[in-house]
Amino acid sequence: MSETITKPIIVKEILESLQTKVEEEKQVIVHCCFPASPFLGNLIRIWHSTYLFDNQSEHRSTLIHAENISIFPDWTPVPFMRDFWFTLIFSGLPRDCKTFDLKEVIPEEGGFFVESIKRNSSDIYRVKISEAY
Repeated sequence: MSETITKPIIVKEILESLQTKVEEEKQVIVHCCFPASPFLGNLIRIWHSTYLFDNQSEHRSTLIHAENISIFPDWTPVPFMRDFWFTLIFSGLPRDCKTFDLKEVIPEEGGFFVESIKRNSSDIYRVKISEAY
């Protein structure tokens, strides 16, 4: 004889608090293109101090993972005359964020910077990397 299991009733307050946790755990994926260069021997890397800065608040999303690019202090060689793609995964942005900046905050010149990225519903982006000065 099989036992019938009834669906439990969850208090509204608990459901709301869980929804907040789901929103906090969302991640932002940024596929980055480092444009082709006519120079041989280019190297590229990303620092852990790379963030997404919400343009409407003080929030900054932290870098969780980097794919196809080395993390400081290591370097990744860039192919000659070919665009180089890598992927960065960040902690979630606030729900009301409309635009944000990708910025590598480093103690030297030449950090990556992409300004005013328009937020979309998927939180997956493709950007072209430039250097901040």
